[in-house]
Amino acid sequence: MPDKISEDSQASSDAKDSKPAEPRDDVVTTHHTLSLPERELAYTASTGRIVLRKEVLKDGAFDGHKPKAEVFLTSYTLDGADPGSRPVTFAFNGGPGSSSIWLHLGLFGPRRVVSGDVDSPEPPPYRLADNAETLLAHSDLVFIDPVSTGYSRAVEGEKPKDYHGFTPDVEAVGEVIRLWTSRNERWLSPKFVAGESYGTVRAAALASHLQQRHGLYLNGLLLISSVLDMGTVMFHEGNDLPYSLYVPTYAAIAHYHGKHGDRPLDEVLAEAEEFASRDLPWALSRGARLSADERADVVSRLARLTGLSESYVDRVDLRIEHVRFFTELLREKGLTTGRMDGRFTTWEPDGGRERMSDDASVSRIIGAYSAAFNHYVRSELGYANDLPYEILSLDVNREWSYSDFEGRPISVVDDLSAAMRANPHLKVHVAFGYYDGATPHYAAEHVIAQLRVPEELRANIDTAYYPAGHMMYVHEPSRVQQSRDLAEFIVNSSNR
Repeated sequence: MPDKISEDSQASSDAKDSKPAEPRDDVVTTHHTLSLPERELAYTASTGRIVLRKEVLKDGAFDGHKPKAEVFLTSYTLDGADPGSRPVTFAFNGGPGSSSIWLHLGLFGPRRVVSGDVDSPEPPPYRLADNAETLLAHSDLVFIDPVSTGYSRAVEGEKPKDYHGFTPDVEAVGEVIRLWTSRNERWLSPKFVAGESYGTVRAAALASHLQQRHGLYLNGLLLISSVLDMGTVMFHEGNDLPYSLYVPTYAAIAHYHGKHGDRPLDEVLAEAEEFASRDLPWALSRGARLSADERADVVSRLARLTGLSESYVDRVDLRIEHVRFFTELLREKGLTTGRMDGRFTTWEPDGGRERMSDDASVSRIIGAYSAAFNHYVRSELGYANDLPYEILSLDVNREWSYSDFEGRPISVVDDLSAAMRANPHLKVHVAFGYYDGATPHYAAEHVIAQLRVPEELRANIDTAYYPAGHMMYVHEPSRVQQSRDLAEFIVNSSNR
Protein backbone atom coordinates (compact mmCIF):
# COMPACT_ATOMS: atom_id res chain seq x y z
CA MET A 1 0.00 0.00 0.00
CA PRO A 2 2.75 2.59 0.79
CA ASP A 3 4.34 1.90 -2.60
CA LYS A 4 1.00 2.67 -4.27
CA ILE A 5 0.70 6.01 -2.44
CA SER A 6 4.22 6.91 -3.47
CA GLU A 7 3.46 6.16 -7.14
CA ASP A 8 0.31 8.29 -7.06
CA SER A 9 2.15 11.16 -5.43
CA GLN A 10 4.85 11.04 -8.09
CA ALA A 11 2.24 11.04 -10.87
CA SER A 12 0.54 14.04 -9.29
CA SER A 13 3.85 15.85 -8.98
CA ASP A 14 4.69 15.13 -12.64
CA ALA A 15 1.29 16.47 -13.71
CA LYS A 16 1.86 19.69 -11.81
CA ASP A 17 5.32 20.14 -13.33
CA SER A 18 4.17 19.49 -16.91
CA LYS A 19 3.27 22.47 -19.07
CA PRO A 20 0.55 22.63 -21.71
CA ALA A 21 1.74 22.03 -25.24
CA GLU A 22 2.99 25.16 -26.95
CA PRO A 23 0.28 26.37 -29.35
CA ARG A 24 1.30 26.37 -33.00
CA ASP A 25 -0.09 27.74 -36.23
CA ASP A 26 -2.32 25.17 -37.92
CA VAL A 27 -2.83 26.83 -41.31
CA VAL A 28 -3.88 24.57 -44.21
CA THR A 29 -3.18 25.48 -47.85
CA THR A 30 -5.38 24.49 -50.80
CA HIS A 31 -5.44 25.45 -54.49
CA HIS A 32 -8.49 26.41 -56.52
CA THR A 33 -9.69 27.87 -59.80
CA LEU A 34 -12.69 30.10 -60.46
CA SER A 35 -14.08 30.66 -63.92
CA LEU A 36 -15.21 34.22 -64.55
CA PRO A 37 -16.87 35.48 -67.74
CA GLU A 38 -13.72 37.29 -68.84
CA ARG A 39 -10.98 35.00 -67.41
CA GLU A 40 -10.08 32.18 -65.05
CA LEU A 41 -8.68 32.87 -61.59
CA ALA A 42 -6.17 30.41 -60.14
CA TYR A 43 -5.73 31.12 -56.45
CA THR A 44 -4.39 29.73 -53.20
CA ALA A 45 -6.43 29.59 -50.01
CA SER A 46 -4.75 29.47 -46.59
CA THR A 47 -7.03 28.64 -43.69
CA GLY A 48 -6.36 28.17 -39.98
CA ARG A 49 -5.24 29.75 -36.74
CA ILE A 50 -2.08 31.75 -36.16
CA VAL A 51 -0.63 32.29 -32.70
CA LEU A 52 -0.43 35.84 -31.39
CA ARG A 53 2.40 36.42 -28.94
CA LYS A 54 3.28 39.18 -26.53
CA GLU A 55 6.75 40.33 -25.54
CA VAL A 56 7.06 39.66 -21.81
CA LEU A 57 9.29 41.52 -19.38
CA LYS A 58 10.04 40.10 -15.92
CA ASP A 59 11.76 42.42 -13.45
CA GLY A 60 12.71 44.61 -16.40
CA ALA A 61 14.35 41.76 -18.31
CA PHE A 62 13.09 40.22 -21.55
CA ASP A 63 11.38 36.89 -20.77
CA GLY A 64 10.37 35.74 -24.25
CA HIS A 65 7.31 35.87 -26.49
CA LYS A 66 4.34 34.47 -24.60
CA PRO A 67 1.44 32.98 -26.59
CA LYS A 68 -1.73 34.94 -25.91
CA ALA A 69 -4.33 33.94 -28.49
CA GLU A 70 -4.96 31.84 -31.59
CA VAL A 71 -6.68 33.86 -34.33
CA PHE A 72 -8.50 32.19 -37.19
CA LEU A 73 -8.14 33.63 -40.66
CA THR A 74 -8.74 32.68 -44.27
CA SER A 75 -6.66 34.27 -46.99
CA TYR A 76 -6.96 34.09 -50.77
CA THR A 77 -4.02 35.05 -52.98
CA LEU A 78 -3.99 35.09 -56.77
CA ASP A 79 -1.43 32.69 -58.20
CA GLY A 80 1.36 34.25 -60.25
CA ALA A 81 0.54 37.86 -59.34
CA ASP A 82 3.20 40.48 -58.66
CA PRO A 83 3.01 41.19 -54.92
CA GLY A 84 4.32 44.71 -55.48
CA SER A 85 1.30 45.71 -57.53
CA ARG A 86 -1.34 43.28 -56.28
CA PRO A 87 -3.63 44.86 -53.63
CA VAL A 88 -4.58 43.02 -50.45
CA THR A 89 -7.74 43.67 -48.43
CA PHE A 90 -8.07 42.71 -44.75
CA ALA A 91 -11.73 42.20 -43.86
CA PHE A 92 -13.85 41.61 -40.77
CA ASN A 93 -17.37 42.16 -39.52
CA GLY A 94 -18.53 43.77 -36.31
CA GLY A 95 -20.89 42.92 -33.49
CA PRO A 96 -18.82 43.30 -31.36
CA GLY A 97 -18.71 39.51 -31.28
CA SER A 98 -19.22 38.71 -34.96
CA SER A 99 -17.04 36.51 -37.10
CA SER A 100 -16.09 37.56 -40.63
CA ILE A 101 -18.48 35.05 -42.22
CA TRP A 102 -20.83 37.74 -43.58
CA LEU A 103 -18.37 39.62 -45.77
CA HIS A 104 -16.54 36.38 -46.55
CA LEU A 105 -19.47 34.37 -47.93
CA GLY A 106 -21.86 37.21 -48.59
CA LEU A 107 -19.86 39.65 -50.69
CA PHE A 108 -16.07 39.37 -51.08
CA GLY A 109 -15.04 35.72 -51.31
CA PRO A 110 -14.68 33.46 -54.37
CA ARG A 111 -17.52 31.31 -53.07
CA ARG A 112 -20.78 32.70 -51.72
CA VAL A 113 -23.75 31.43 -49.79
CA VAL A 114 -27.14 31.32 -51.50
CA SER A 115 -29.34 32.67 -48.71
CA GLY A 116 -32.26 34.03 -50.68
CA ASP A 117 -33.93 37.35 -49.95
CA VAL A 118 -37.16 38.74 -48.52
CA ASP A 119 -39.40 37.40 -51.26
CA SER A 120 -37.44 34.22 -51.99
CA PRO A 121 -35.86 32.74 -48.85
CA GLU A 122 -33.63 29.73 -49.49
CA PRO A 123 -34.89 26.56 -47.74
CA PRO A 124 -32.52 24.23 -45.86
CA PRO A 125 -30.18 22.43 -46.37
CA TYR A 126 -28.82 25.49 -48.30
CA ARG A 127 -26.02 25.70 -50.86
CA LEU A 128 -22.90 27.49 -52.07
CA ALA A 129 -22.20 28.99 -55.49
CA ASP A 130 -19.23 30.49 -57.29
CA ASN A 131 -19.05 34.25 -56.83
CA ALA A 132 -18.58 35.72 -60.28
CA GLU A 133 -18.34 39.20 -58.71
CA THR A 134 -15.68 38.28 -56.12
CA LEU A 135 -13.32 41.02 -55.01
CA LEU A 136 -10.53 38.47 -55.49
CA ALA A 137 -10.52 39.48 -59.15
CA HIS A 138 -9.02 42.80 -58.03
CA SER A 139 -7.43 42.19 -54.61
CA ASP A 140 -6.05 39.40 -52.47
CA LEU A 141 -8.27 38.85 -49.43
CA VAL A 142 -7.64 38.11 -45.74
CA PHE A 143 -10.65 37.46 -43.51
CA ILE A 144 -9.98 37.85 -39.78
CA ASP A 145 -12.08 36.52 -36.91
CA PRO A 146 -11.35 38.49 -33.70
CA VAL A 147 -10.72 36.55 -30.49
CA SER A 148 -13.77 34.56 -29.29
CA THR A 149 -15.40 34.67 -32.73
CA GLY A 150 -15.16 31.99 -35.41
CA TYR A 151 -12.46 29.55 -34.30
CA SER A 152 -10.38 32.25 -32.61
CA ARG A 153 -9.70 31.71 -28.91
CA ALA A 154 -7.44 32.86 -26.10
CA VAL A 155 -4.74 30.27 -25.35
CA GLU A 156 -4.85 28.07 -22.28
CA GLY A 157 -4.39 30.14 -19.12
CA GLU A 158 -5.34 33.44 -20.75
CA LYS A 159 -8.63 35.28 -20.20
CA PRO A 160 -10.84 35.75 -23.29
CA LYS A 161 -12.34 38.85 -21.69
CA ASP A 162 -8.96 40.56 -21.98
CA TYR A 163 -9.67 40.83 -25.72
CA HIS A 164 -13.29 41.93 -25.43
CA GLY A 165 -12.77 45.66 -25.53
CA PHE A 166 -11.95 48.50 -27.88
CA THR A 167 -8.18 48.86 -27.44
CA PRO A 168 -7.16 45.19 -27.00
CA ASP A 169 -9.31 44.29 -30.01
CA VAL A 170 -7.64 46.92 -32.21
CA GLU A 171 -4.19 45.84 -31.03
CA ALA A 172 -4.88 42.14 -31.67
CA VAL A 173 -6.34 42.63 -35.15
CA GLY A 174 -3.56 45.08 -35.95
CA GLU A 175 -1.00 42.45 -34.96
CA VAL A 176 -2.66 39.92 -37.27
CA ILE A 177 -2.40 42.40 -40.15
CA ARG A 178 1.26 43.13 -39.37
CA LEU A 179 2.14 39.44 -39.13
CA TRP A 180 0.37 38.49 -42.36
CA THR A 181 1.91 41.43 -44.22
CA SER A 182 5.42 40.55 -43.02
CA ARG A 183 5.21 36.78 -43.46
CA ASN A 184 3.84 37.14 -46.98
CA GLU A 185 6.28 39.92 -47.98
CA ARG A 186 3.50 42.38 -48.77
CA TRP A 187 4.73 45.62 -47.24
CA LEU A 188 4.95 47.20 -50.71
CA SER A 189 1.50 45.99 -51.81
CA PRO A 190 -1.47 48.39 -51.89
CA LYS A 191 -3.28 47.65 -48.64
CA PHE A 192 -6.94 48.09 -47.68
CA VAL A 193 -8.99 47.42 -44.56
CA ALA A 194 -12.69 46.59 -44.87
CA GLY A 195 -15.08 46.57 -41.92
CA GLU A 196 -18.80 46.22 -41.54
CA SER A 197 -20.91 47.68 -38.70
CA TYR A 198 -18.77 47.73 -35.50
CA GLY A 199 -16.06 46.63 -37.89
CA THR A 200 -16.06 50.22 -39.19
CA VAL A 201 -15.16 51.40 -35.67
CA ARG A 202 -12.33 48.87 -35.68
CA ALA A 203 -11.26 49.81 -39.22
CA ALA A 204 -11.09 53.55 -38.52
CA ALA A 205 -9.13 52.95 -35.32
CA LEU A 206 -6.81 50.54 -37.14
CA ALA A 207 -5.97 53.11 -39.79
CA SER A 208 -4.53 55.29 -37.04
CA HIS A 209 -3.08 52.44 -34.95
CA LEU A 210 -1.26 50.79 -37.86
CA GLN A 211 0.31 54.10 -38.82
CA GLN A 212 1.41 55.05 -35.33
CA ARG A 213 2.47 51.63 -34.04
CA HIS A 214 3.95 49.99 -37.13
CA GLY A 215 4.34 52.71 -39.74
CA LEU A 216 1.93 50.71 -41.90
CA TYR A 217 0.02 53.14 -44.11
CA LEU A 218 -3.13 52.04 -45.92
CA ASN A 219 -4.36 52.91 -49.38
CA GLY A 220 -7.97 52.79 -48.35
CA LEU A 221 -10.76 51.94 -45.92
CA LEU A 222 -13.98 50.23 -46.95
CA LEU A 223 -16.64 51.18 -44.38
CA ILE A 224 -19.78 49.12 -44.92
CA SER A 225 -22.84 50.04 -42.81
CA SER A 226 -20.79 52.60 -40.97
CA VAL A 227 -21.04 53.72 -37.33
CA LEU A 228 -18.06 55.80 -36.22
CA ASP A 229 -19.77 57.61 -33.35
CA MET A 230 -21.93 55.48 -31.03
CA GLY A 231 -23.73 58.57 -29.80
CA THR A 232 -25.60 58.66 -33.11
CA VAL A 233 -27.19 55.23 -32.58
CA MET A 234 -27.49 54.83 -28.79
CA PHE A 235 -30.87 55.90 -27.45
CA HIS A 236 -30.76 57.12 -23.88
CA GLU A 237 -32.07 59.99 -21.81
CA GLY A 238 -30.31 63.24 -22.56
CA ASN A 239 -29.17 62.20 -26.05
CA ASP A 240 -31.71 63.39 -28.62
CA LEU A 241 -29.43 62.94 -31.62
CA PRO A 242 -30.53 59.41 -32.65
CA TYR A 243 -34.22 60.36 -32.48
CA SER A 244 -33.63 62.71 -35.40
CA LEU A 245 -30.99 60.79 -37.33
CA TYR A 246 -33.11 57.63 -37.50
CA VAL A 247 -36.15 59.33 -39.07
CA PRO A 248 -35.01 58.94 -42.71
CA THR A 249 -34.51 55.20 -42.09
CA TYR A 250 -37.95 54.95 -40.48
CA ALA A 251 -39.40 56.74 -43.51
CA ALA A 252 -37.62 54.38 -45.93
CA ILE A 253 -38.88 51.29 -44.10
CA ALA A 254 -42.39 52.75 -43.92
CA HIS A 255 -42.20 53.41 -47.66
CA TYR A 256 -41.15 49.81 -48.36
CA HIS A 257 -44.19 48.55 -46.45
CA GLY A 258 -46.63 50.76 -48.34
CA LYS A 259 -47.10 53.61 -45.89
CA HIS A 260 -46.31 56.30 -48.48
CA GLY A 261 -48.51 55.20 -51.33
CA ASP A 262 -46.95 55.68 -54.74
CA ARG A 263 -44.51 58.44 -53.75
CA PRO A 264 -40.96 57.72 -55.00
CA LEU A 265 -38.48 56.68 -52.29
CA ASP A 266 -36.11 59.51 -53.21
CA GLU A 267 -38.86 62.05 -52.60
CA VAL A 268 -39.76 60.56 -49.22
CA LEU A 269 -36.11 60.45 -48.16
CA ALA A 270 -35.49 64.05 -49.18
CA GLU A 271 -38.42 65.23 -47.07
CA ALA A 272 -37.40 63.06 -44.11
CA GLU A 273 -33.79 64.21 -44.21
CA GLU A 274 -34.77 67.87 -44.32
CA PHE A 275 -37.15 67.37 -41.38
CA ALA A 276 -34.50 65.42 -39.45
CA SER A 277 -31.84 68.07 -40.01
CA ARG A 278 -33.84 71.17 -39.03
CA ASP A 279 -37.36 71.11 -37.62
CA LEU A 280 -37.24 67.94 -35.50
CA PRO A 281 -33.98 68.71 -33.65
CA TRP A 282 -35.30 72.21 -32.98
CA ALA A 283 -38.59 70.85 -31.65
CA LEU A 284 -36.85 68.33 -29.39
CA SER A 285 -34.57 71.04 -28.02
CA ARG A 286 -37.54 73.27 -27.18
CA GLY A 287 -39.09 70.82 -24.73
CA ALA A 288 -41.91 72.46 -22.75
CA ARG A 289 -41.29 75.72 -24.62
CA LEU A 290 -42.89 74.21 -27.73
CA SER A 291 -46.37 75.71 -28.23
CA ALA A 292 -49.40 73.44 -28.64
CA ASP A 293 -49.71 74.35 -32.33
CA GLU A 294 -46.00 73.78 -32.97
CA ARG A 295 -46.13 70.43 -31.22
CA ALA A 296 -49.22 69.35 -33.17
CA ASP A 297 -47.47 70.19 -36.44
CA VAL A 298 -44.36 68.19 -35.52
CA VAL A 299 -46.48 65.24 -34.34
CA SER A 300 -48.39 65.23 -37.63
CA ARG A 301 -45.29 65.41 -39.84
CA LEU A 302 -43.35 62.83 -37.85
CA ALA A 303 -46.29 60.42 -37.88
CA ARG A 304 -46.78 60.81 -41.63
CA LEU A 305 -43.10 60.24 -42.40
CA THR A 306 -42.67 57.22 -40.14
CA GLY A 307 -46.01 55.56 -40.85
CA LEU A 308 -46.94 55.55 -37.16
CA SER A 309 -50.09 57.00 -35.61
CA GLU A 310 -50.15 60.54 -34.30
CA SER A 311 -51.34 59.16 -30.98
CA TYR A 312 -48.23 56.96 -30.70
CA VAL A 313 -45.85 59.75 -31.71
CA ASP A 314 -47.42 62.06 -29.13
CA ARG A 315 -47.28 59.42 -26.37
CA VAL A 316 -43.56 58.84 -26.86
CA ASP A 317 -42.94 62.60 -26.73
CA LEU A 318 -41.71 62.84 -30.35
CA ARG A 319 -38.91 60.42 -29.55
CA ILE A 320 -39.22 57.15 -31.50
CA GLU A 321 -36.75 54.54 -30.28
CA HIS A 322 -35.66 52.18 -33.06
CA VAL A 323 -36.64 48.74 -31.67
CA ARG A 324 -39.97 50.21 -30.63
CA PHE A 325 -40.44 51.40 -34.21
CA PHE A 326 -39.76 47.95 -35.69
CA THR A 327 -42.30 46.52 -33.24
CA GLU A 328 -44.95 49.18 -33.78
CA LEU A 329 -44.98 49.85 -37.56
CA LEU A 330 -46.95 46.75 -38.62
CA ARG A 331 -48.54 45.91 -35.27
CA GLU A 332 -52.05 45.92 -36.72
CA LYS A 333 -50.97 43.08 -39.04
CA GLY A 334 -49.40 41.07 -36.22
CA LEU A 335 -45.94 41.60 -37.73
CA THR A 336 -42.64 43.19 -36.79
CA THR A 337 -39.94 44.43 -39.16
CA GLY A 338 -36.26 43.55 -39.08
CA ARG A 339 -33.66 45.73 -37.39
CA MET A 340 -30.73 44.80 -39.61
CA ASP A 341 -32.96 45.02 -42.67
CA GLY A 342 -36.38 46.64 -42.39
CA ARG A 343 -37.65 44.88 -45.50
CA PHE A 344 -37.94 41.62 -43.56
CA THR A 345 -40.98 40.86 -41.42
CA THR A 346 -42.01 38.09 -39.05
CA TRP A 347 -45.01 37.16 -36.93
CA GLU A 348 -45.11 38.51 -33.37
CA PRO A 349 -46.82 36.04 -31.02
CA ASP A 350 -47.54 38.74 -28.42
CA GLY A 351 -49.32 41.70 -30.02
CA GLY A 352 -48.86 43.80 -26.89
CA ARG A 353 -45.08 43.64 -26.78
CA GLU A 354 -43.14 46.88 -26.70
CA ARG A 355 -40.05 45.29 -28.22
CA MET A 356 -40.02 42.59 -30.89
CA SER A 357 -39.11 39.05 -29.90
CA ASP A 358 -37.08 38.26 -33.04
CA ASP A 359 -35.13 40.06 -35.76
CA ALA A 360 -36.27 38.32 -38.93
CA SER A 361 -33.48 39.91 -40.97
CA VAL A 362 -31.00 37.82 -38.95
CA SER A 363 -32.93 34.66 -38.18
CA ARG A 364 -34.00 34.18 -41.82
CA ILE A 365 -30.43 34.08 -43.17
CA ILE A 366 -28.08 32.94 -40.37
CA GLY A 367 -28.92 29.26 -40.95
CA ALA A 368 -27.76 29.49 -44.55
CA TYR A 369 -24.49 31.18 -43.57
CA SER A 370 -23.83 28.68 -40.77
CA ALA A 371 -24.45 25.61 -42.93
CA ALA A 372 -22.48 27.01 -45.85
CA PHE A 373 -19.39 27.93 -43.84
CA ASN A 374 -19.26 24.76 -41.74
CA HIS A 375 -19.37 22.73 -44.94
CA TYR A 376 -17.02 24.97 -46.88
CA VAL A 377 -14.23 25.23 -44.31
CA ARG A 378 -13.89 21.46 -44.05
CA SER A 379 -14.86 20.13 -47.47
CA GLU A 380 -13.31 22.79 -49.70
CA LEU A 381 -10.70 24.59 -47.59
CA GLY A 382 -9.52 21.41 -45.86
CA TYR A 383 -9.50 22.81 -42.32
CA ALA A 384 -10.92 20.73 -39.46
CA ASN A 385 -11.55 21.93 -35.91
CA ASP A 386 -13.96 20.47 -33.37
CA LEU A 387 -14.61 23.84 -31.75
CA PRO A 388 -17.95 25.41 -32.63
CA TYR A 389 -17.57 28.16 -35.20
CA GLU A 390 -18.89 31.21 -33.33
CA ILE A 391 -20.74 33.18 -36.00
CA LEU A 392 -22.14 35.80 -33.66
CA SER A 393 -21.35 35.67 -29.94
CA LEU A 394 -23.90 37.51 -27.81
CA ASP A 395 -21.75 36.83 -24.72
CA VAL A 396 -18.87 38.80 -26.25
CA ASN A 397 -21.25 41.56 -27.22
CA ARG A 398 -22.72 41.85 -23.72
CA GLU A 399 -19.36 42.10 -21.94
CA TRP A 400 -17.61 44.35 -24.48
CA SER A 401 -15.67 47.07 -22.71
CA TYR A 402 -15.57 50.71 -23.75
CA SER A 403 -13.53 51.69 -20.69
CA ASP A 404 -11.15 53.62 -22.96
CA PHE A 405 -13.96 56.14 -23.49
CA GLU A 406 -14.89 56.70 -19.85
CA GLY A 407 -16.16 60.25 -19.49
CA ARG A 408 -16.27 60.92 -23.24
CA PRO A 409 -18.28 59.77 -26.27
CA ILE A 410 -17.56 56.41 -27.90
CA SER A 411 -16.24 57.73 -31.18
CA VAL A 412 -13.39 57.11 -33.63
CA VAL A 413 -13.98 60.31 -35.59
CA ASP A 414 -10.72 61.76 -34.28
CA ASP A 415 -8.83 58.53 -35.09
CA LEU A 416 -9.97 58.55 -38.70
CA SER A 417 -9.43 62.30 -39.02
CA ALA A 418 -5.87 61.97 -37.71
CA ALA A 419 -5.15 59.05 -40.03
CA MET A 420 -6.38 61.02 -43.06
CA ARG A 421 -4.36 64.09 -42.12
CA ALA A 422 -1.19 62.04 -41.60
CA ASN A 423 -1.77 60.06 -44.79
CA PRO A 424 -3.39 62.43 -47.31
CA HIS A 425 -3.48 59.57 -49.85
CA LEU A 426 -5.84 57.50 -47.67
CA LYS A 427 -9.13 56.95 -49.51
CA VAL A 428 -12.39 56.11 -47.71
CA HIS A 429 -15.38 54.32 -49.23
CA VAL A 430 -18.62 54.42 -47.23
CA ALA A 431 -21.56 52.15 -48.14
CA PHE A 432 -25.10 52.80 -46.88
CA GLY A 433 -28.28 50.72 -46.92
CA TYR A 434 -31.53 52.69 -46.87
CA TYR A 435 -33.36 49.98 -44.87
CA ASP A 436 -30.56 49.50 -42.33
CA GLY A 437 -32.04 50.00 -38.87
CA ALA A 438 -28.80 49.19 -37.03
CA THR A 439 -26.48 51.79 -38.59
CA PRO A 440 -28.79 54.30 -40.35
CA HIS A 441 -27.45 56.08 -43.40
CA TYR A 442 -28.30 59.60 -42.23
CA ALA A 443 -26.47 59.06 -38.94
CA ALA A 444 -23.39 57.91 -40.85
CA GLU A 445 -23.63 60.94 -43.14
CA HIS A 446 -23.80 63.15 -40.06
CA VAL A 447 -20.61 61.62 -38.67
CA ILE A 448 -18.67 61.78 -41.94
CA ALA A 449 -19.49 65.50 -42.07
CA GLN A 450 -17.80 65.89 -38.66
CA LEU A 451 -14.41 64.55 -39.75
CA ARG A 452 -11.72 67.09 -38.90
CA VAL A 453 -9.93 67.14 -42.22
CA PRO A 454 -9.13 69.98 -44.63
CA GLU A 455 -11.59 70.50 -47.44
CA GLU A 456 -9.23 69.11 -50.08
CA LEU A 457 -9.16 65.72 -48.29
CA ARG A 458 -12.94 65.40 -48.47
CA ALA A 459 -12.45 64.46 -52.12
CA ASN A 460 -10.90 61.22 -50.76
CA ILE A 461 -14.29 60.14 -49.39
CA ASP A 462 -16.43 58.04 -51.72
CA THR A 463 -20.06 57.06 -50.93
CA ALA A 464 -22.54 54.52 -52.29
CA TYR A 465 -26.22 53.92 -51.43
CA TYR A 466 -28.28 50.76 -51.86
CA PRO A 467 -32.01 49.90 -51.56
CA ALA A 468 -31.20 47.23 -48.99
CA GLY A 469 -30.35 46.75 -45.33
CA HIS A 470 -27.32 46.34 -43.06
CA MET A 471 -25.97 43.39 -45.06
CA MET A 472 -26.97 45.04 -48.33
CA TYR A 473 -25.51 42.14 -50.30
CA VAL A 474 -28.48 39.97 -49.24
CA HIS A 475 -30.38 41.94 -51.88
CA GLU A 476 -29.08 40.50 -55.15
CA PRO A 477 -29.15 43.67 -57.31
CA SER A 478 -27.39 45.54 -54.51
CA ARG A 479 -24.79 42.77 -54.16
CA VAL A 480 -23.91 42.93 -57.83
CA GLN A 481 -23.73 46.73 -57.87
CA GLN A 482 -21.79 46.90 -54.61
CA SER A 483 -19.24 44.44 -55.95
CA ARG A 484 -18.67 46.73 -58.93
CA ASP A 485 -18.41 49.80 -56.68
CA LEU A 486 -15.86 48.20 -54.37
CA ALA A 487 -13.78 46.85 -57.25
CA GLU A 488 -13.67 50.34 -58.79
CA PHE A 489 -12.62 51.84 -55.46
CA ILE A 490 -9.79 49.31 -55.02
CA VAL A 491 -8.51 49.83 -58.56
CA ASN A 492 -8.64 53.62 -58.35
CA SER A 493 -7.00 53.77 -54.90
CA SER A 494 -4.13 51.31 -55.43
CA ASN A 495 -1.72 53.81 -57.04
CA ARG A 496 -0.30 51.06 -59.25
